[in-house]
Amino acid sequence: MSDEKALSQTILVVGGGMSGMTTALEAAEAGHDVVLVERNPYLGGRVAQLTNYFPKLCPPYCGLEINFKRMRANPRIRFFTMAEVDSISGSDGAFDVKIKINPRYVNEKCTCCGACSEAVETEIPNLFNYGMNTIKGAYLPHELSFPMRYVIDPETAKGPDGKKAEEACQYGAVDLSMEPETFDMKVSSIVWANGWTPYDAGKVEYYGFGVYKDVISNVMMERLANRNGPTGGKIVRPSDGKEVNNVAFIQCAGSRDENHLPYCSGICCMASLKQATYVREQYPDAKITIYFIDIRTPHKYEDFYVKIQEDEKVQFVKSKIAQIVENESTGNLTLIGEDTMSGRKLKADADLVVLATGMQPNTAVDKVPADLKYDDYGFIAGEQEVSGIYGAGCVRNPLDVASSVQDGTGAALKAIQSVMRR
Repeated sequence: MSDEKALSQTILVVGGGMSGMTTALEAAEAGHDVVLVERNPYLGGRVAQLTNYFPKLCPPYCGLEINFKRMRANPRIRFFTMAEVDSISGSDGAFDVKIKINPRYVNEKCTCCGACSEAVETEIPNLFNYGMNTIKGAYLPHELSFPMRYVIDPETAKGPDGKKAEEACQYGAVDLSMEPETFDMKVSSIVWANGWTPYDAGKVEYYGFGVYKDVISNVMMERLANRNGPTGGKIVRPSDGKEVNNVAFIQCAGSRDENHLPYCSGICCMASLKQATYVREQYPDAKITIYFIDIRTPHKYEDFYVKIQEDEKVQFVKSKIAQIVENESTGNLTLIGEDTMSGRKLKADADLVVLATGMQPNTAVDKVPADLKYDDYGFIAGEQEVSGIYGAGCVRNPLDVASSVQDGTGAALKAIQSVMRR
């Protein structure tokens, strides 16, 4: 087989989260060459930002480490971080793709000694912690980053701190001359698995997200409870660092709402039930209230819901919260709405509010550079006129981690079929 034909039979996977990694691994372990591109400086997607999975409440690093080991051991997978697809042309079995790689300013010589980070003074928002703290402009994204290599923020690299980082590195790993690169390749099929974004809770103006510091989103709660998070895993009020005694979870914050996300994301109820256990573990006497429209815990997850219901300190209130206001003197929050079971007005206090925001597919705001069909919500449609390009994971439907893995396996089989038709 010629080198050109071998390259044209490569499978391209876009997105290095759980569904994308699964697709890449399954295809490669079946004997096919795979190129995986990921926009972030690390693989693992949003799973890397979780504290625990539900319902077993085990940390995600275990599963990620196994996948990273499989990737290191498989020569058929090439991956590029800080990379994105600029253009796609051609047809099933013979796609021409242009890929852009953004500069990391740190090369393969990096030993993760941290000298570059110690040398710089610039601090930037820590996006891994959803901006709840800051990090140095030269940083390791998280402790299990794959690849295990530092990154230098572009503005830091271009300023005086960039030179400081370069001088501090005794291994020659800091390379300030890096520029954006593009390259073309031929592939036989493409799997688009670039995941999801938490819906912007700031758009739900009546909840005060972004105005009141103690109103946070569910993804922020994951980082707050994580030992590698902004508070070392201690769940406290972001406004003043005080311990929490009364925590409110508001379900469907912007979901099942024609003004925001009209659909149910499927995982938000389970996420709040799981996060209630985080609070309970740290504060055995804290009051926890879950305000919900419906609690949706499909198939085997029903047992987990029942278990949380048995906790006398967790109260479930079927309701619609219409507004959150802050008491300026105490800093506490007041929830105003309606108890839909009794029809009575509801007014309750909390010192921390967690908004269960939904999953918005990244394809809703950043389309695939090809002529694909989408549903009304921006998810990649199941039936396409363009064959050879397949969606996987949360760009097709809102999915939990286990379902994303299954969907990635299915996408690998579809991509392999395109190769075999070649």
